[in-house]
Amino acid sequence: MNSPRTPPLTSRLPRVGTTIFTVMSALAQQHGAVNLGQGFPDFDCDPRLVELVAAAMRAGHNQYPPMAGVPALRAALAAKIEALYGRRYDPERELTITAGATQAIFTAILACVHPGDEVIVLEPGYDSYGPNIELAGGRVVRVPLAAGSLRPDFERIAAAIGPRTRALIVNSPHNPSATAWSAQELDRLAALLRPTDVLLISDEVYEHMVYDGRAHLSASSHPELAARAFVVSSFGKTYHVTGWKVGHVAAPAALTAEFRKVHQFNVFTVNTPVQHALAQYLGDPAPYHELSAFYQRKRDLFRAGLAATRLALLPSEGSYFQCVDYSAVSELAADDFCHWLTREIGVAAIPLSAFYDGGCDQRIVRFCYAKQDSTLALALQRLARL
Repeated sequence: MNSPRTPPLTSRLPRVGTTIFTVMSALAQQHGAVNLGQGFPDFDCDPRLVELVAAAMRAGHNQYPPMAGVPALRAALAAKIEALYGRRYDPERELTITAGATQAIFTAILACVHPGDEVIVLEPGYDSYGPNIELAGGRVVRVPLAAGSLRPDFERIAAAIGPRTRALIVNSPHNPSATAWSAQELDRLAALLRPTDVLLISDEVYEHMVYDGRAHLSASSHPELAARAFVVSSFGKTYHVTGWKVGHVAAPAALTAEFRKVHQFNVFTVNTPVQHALAQYLGDPAPYHELSAFYQRKRDLFRAGLAATRLALLPSEGSYFQCVDYSAVSELAADDFCHWLTREIGVAAIPLSAFYDGGCDQRIVRFCYAKQDSTLALALQRLARL
């Protein structure tokens, strides 16, 4: 008797393998290194938020919620966005609760990208954008951020827009560079898109982590951009609960209608008790208003420690990342340097080159400072050897 045979499968993503994040985390564990490569906190959320989830479960909120999200959460979110950015989204027709920001971005792409359409992605950038576009049958058009500053290069963006361009993905505050878009840059983007039908997908998951007295400038706050934008954010990033995977999308009613057509078939809906808890927790604006100060203190602590090394600090205007140029320390390629740093120094980082599709070695690596002070202190103690 022949043994059972698994039929061959042609991969939808043949170039995708194990990510550098998985590789570096495993290497950090193997060598007992402080893992500053992972982009999430190593500390707990507010205990009150956990209590609110438990209370929602006890109150019987354990069945499917409405497809678009719990009404109370969408109403609270509409009030928050209006207070922060001056735009009123209709909670019924323009706000959708998602299973994290990654699902939100993927769903927006599936809703608007048809086979053969082009989507512009700025590099370096979050690694899910490209595969999402390819799964939708679109073509990724990669435009590098300006060398050195890692800010948008509008001449290159303009040159990339063509008759097949369906959407542009932007991210501010930016992962991995930690830059944040300025008002002038939003105006330039609006002027560039004005004569086109190009949609905007604005990834704003780090919206409450902007430093040195600056305010986050959301696409929602810019009427021209808001009219063509899916604006994505994350409760997980804001409230230190990345594992809960709850995000949201704000978009004009016509775009939201198409978004929800896809959303109802790829996740349908999102964790019910967590939504009820978040609706109550959003009633207090203090946690998100205080988040920038919370992370700026960590940023300043980490930067002060790094200043004693030969690592050159790039600006960290937003997010919870710090990029450094290690040219004065090593001539190794970025991947090799990160492996060496993990094995020999005991601190794990991520090479900036990992955020480019074809790699782009600038001898820059990214650290995450969303860690306990004791974690940062141990990392800095080890990095002092540099």
